[in-house]
Amino acid sequence: MSVTPHVILGEALFDIFPNGGRVLGGAAFNVAWNLHQLGEAVCFVGGIGRDADGDQVRGRMTAIGMDTRGLYAHPSAPTGQVQVTLEDGEPTYSIVPDQAYDDLPAAWAEQLPADSPLLYHGTLALRTGNRELLERLRTRAQQRFVDVNLRAPWYEAGDVLALMRGADVVKLNTDEAATLAPDVVAAERPAALLERAAIRSALIITHGADGAGIHTANGQHHHAPAPAVSGFRDAVGAGDAFASVAIIGLQNAWPWATTLERALRFAAAVCTLQGATTDNPAFYQQATRDWPPA
Repeated sequence: MSVTPHVILGEALFDIFPNGGRVLGGAAFNVAWNLHQLGEAVCFVGGIGRDADGDQVRGRMTAIGMDTRGLYAHPSAPTGQVQVTLEDGEPTYSIVPDQAYDDLPAAWAEQLPADSPLLYHGTLALRTGNRELLERLRTRAQQRFVDVNLRAPWYEAGDVLALMRGADVVKLNTDEAATLAPDVVAAERPAALLERAAIRSALIITHGADGAGIHTANGQHHHAPAPAVSGFRDAVGAGDAFASVAIIGLQNAWPWATTLERALRFAAAVCTLQGATTDNPAFYQQATRDWPPA
């Protein structure tokens, strides 16, 4: 019996590190990869170039058994690249325009699942296009998870709030919350954003080394500290790792406190990698080995 996949819309790109390392990533791609490696059915939807990097994206997905039907081979734009700069392990990103992930035709929806339990998207791949495709995919999904991922200068706050509107769950970090609600003191931002974006279920705010909090639409609040990381390499993809487990928790109706604790531990595990993903299934098995029944 086939399983209807989650649809993950967004960017696939290569993170280029100062040491010359090249790691396949992109927030949406990282989430899709993690979900697949954690046993979830996913269909990643994104643009790649008709180039060697695009071939590598497809090949890497095929090698671990990921669904590749959502890959759109753009006729002229290149596969995305991002220059990553690290300071004390924390990444900053230099993102160029006119990448293959920016420009998917709305008709590409006809190649994709007719329905899905959940649609995930961020904001970067919606900076210049893909809006009609997003709308088509929204109508097919039972739930929607928005991972804000602001990347200057590629956003406007009002547009991001519009993209968040009506989502079941929205995830952002402390700085992004301040950017989207600069007129509100920090303690009141979660409630303000829940109301302004009409978020249906929960707002997740990550605080880096200070952990994360989940604020629900019915007034609950859960906070947990970040676990210690042994063998820290960098924080690239930590937020995407958190989002991946949050999606699993949402789909399986885990208690919010359980989701928070498991998501933080998986994010900490990803901080031991260079970049956000690995081909090694043992990493994912080890990272989730002690997930007890929720």
